[in-house]
Amino acid sequence: MRYLRTERLSAKLTTAQQGEADLKRREREFQDREREIPLKVEQEVSERLDQVRAAAASEASERLSLQLSEKERQIKDLATKLEEASRKAQQGSQQSQGETLELLLEDQLRRQFPFDELQPVPKGEFGGDTVHIVRDSSGRECGRILWEFKRTKIWQSAWLPKLRGDQRSARADLAVIVSQAMPPDVQHFNEVDGVWISSLSCTIPVATALRASLLQLAGQRRNAEGQQAKSELLYAYLMGAQFRGRIEAIAERWSEMQKDLADEKKATMRRWAKREAQLHTLLDSTAGIFGDVQGIAGRDLAEIQALSETLLLE
Repeated sequence: MRYLRTERLSAKLTTAQQGEADLKRREREFQDREREIPLKVEQEVSERLDQVRAAAASEASERLSLQLSEKERQIKDLATKLEEASRKAQQGSQQSQGETLELLLEDQLRRQFPFDELQPVPKGEFGGDTVHIVRDSSGRECGRILWEFKRTKIWQSAWLPKLRGDQRSARADLAVIVSQAMPPDVQHFNEVDGVWISSLSCTIPVATALRASLLQLAGQRRNAEGQQAKSELLYAYLMGAQFRGRIEAIAERWSEMQKDLADEKKATMRRWAKREAQLHTLLDSTAGIFGDVQGIAGRDLAEIQALSETLLLE
């Protein structure tokens, strides 16, 4: 009997121990699930945050890309406007310089040829800058020269046919381009395709030669009127060797005189400088001698008024 009770107690104890073990196991499982819940929630929240961040970054990147594209477009537009403004300013500056050159050369021509008349070409009428009406001492018109002044750094051959057309529109006898830039084969002046080309320094000598030729031709026309057509006579003379030789002689002589004048100025300045140095040396020596004597004689030696005044001027 005692053995049976012991067995039953042992079985109950085993059952109780198993129940307690199951309870502890379930408790651990519950605790594990409790610990896992925050981790899962945190993981889900983290994943959601990553998705939100990725979406926000993508949206921000798109906005930034659009903003950058807009800024690039604005910069390009601004660069285009600046380039256009710079080009217009440069054109305005070149135009202003050209107008200044035109006024300067017109003034030189007026002072050189007081009998003549210089008429600025109205804008939009025809090309060229100035119509030069050549008159003799009696005031009779003897011919017309169409002047065009260029202050660009590059020569353009297209100027020639355009000025010939403008010459016909102005009914001028001659056409001249005064240019800062010259054709490769022209140094100071020359006639090219019916148009005279002159450098700035040769404007007056070329004008003098052309004017003299028109005056001479006008006299010949009056003396030989009816013998030869005006245009044929003018063309024959202007295209002839005699006319070219006269212009070359005038321009060459002009250049020689300018060079001689410059050389004379330099030589004169050197002579003046040398004589001035000699005078200073002579004056210093004289003053030194007088000072030595005055140091010996003291106040008994009278002052030399001219020497004192000269030293004061020095």
